[in-house]
Amino acid sequence: MEKDSGVKVLYENDEHRFLLLGWSEDSEEGAIQTNQYAIVDNDEAVLLDPGGVHVFPRVLANISEVVPVNKIKAIFYTHQDPDVSSGISLWLSSTDANVYISNLWVRFLPHFGVFNFSKVKGIEDKGGTFKFKSGRELKFIPAHFLHSVGNFILYDPNAKILFSGDIGASVFPKGERYVFVDDFQKHLKYIEGFHKRYMTSHEACKMFSEKMKKLDIEIMAPQHGALYKGDSVLKFFDWFEKIKCGVDILNEIWG
Repeated sequence: MEKDSGVKVLYENDEHRFLLLGWSEDSEEGAIQTNQYAIVDNDEAVLLDPGGVHVFPRVLANISEVVPVNKIKAIFYTHQDPDVSSGISLWLSSTDANVYISNLWVRFLPHFGVFNFSKVKGIEDKGGTFKFKSGRELKFIPAHFLHSVGNFILYDPNAKILFSGDIGASVFPKGERYVFVDDFQKHLKYIEGFHKRYMTSHEACKMFSEKMKKLDIEIMAPQHGALYKGDSVLKFFDWFEKIKCGVDILNEIWG
């Protein structure tokens, strides 16, 4: 098992970095394993699914090693699940960042302690962008029903990295966690059960995969489990576009 709670550089040039801010382990926080990421462009930072209340101290400490907290300009949430966004009120009180989340979930945020919406920017169903001062952009791409009804992922064209949220997530037995997928066929056993149960339908998976194959992706970075790079990215989408899941397998689920 590879174990790393610190910062790992996934992409870097003189002005732009894409970082894995470590990961939480089931055994460490008594909750589902999650990955947290940041994109740093010159002196501006964007956090990606920084996670729940229980991981806030570690994620704050890790991003503080990279940039001052007042340089966090945006926080992107793929969807509303608590492992993704339940720490939102802590981040809003600790930074001046704007929060980007699907319009569908904005009215649910008071349940996470958010009552001031001045820094909350709802994303329309068709997606949107975030622009750094440098002019470089991040793209909010619709991935609705995979698995949330209001779900977005984020593509960084400069780093050629797709932050895919729950899409591509893997669930490892204790002690078998690794950072990158080296053998996709062997990795299938860690992703198949999750995707069959959590993704909504074959049609949604197929439509999404066809769109993603048109992007130039060198790394796909999910919110749980191992990251995909090189040919494992295409192998994932080849598999994902054929999967039967969710409403396709109701008889199997209901028994």
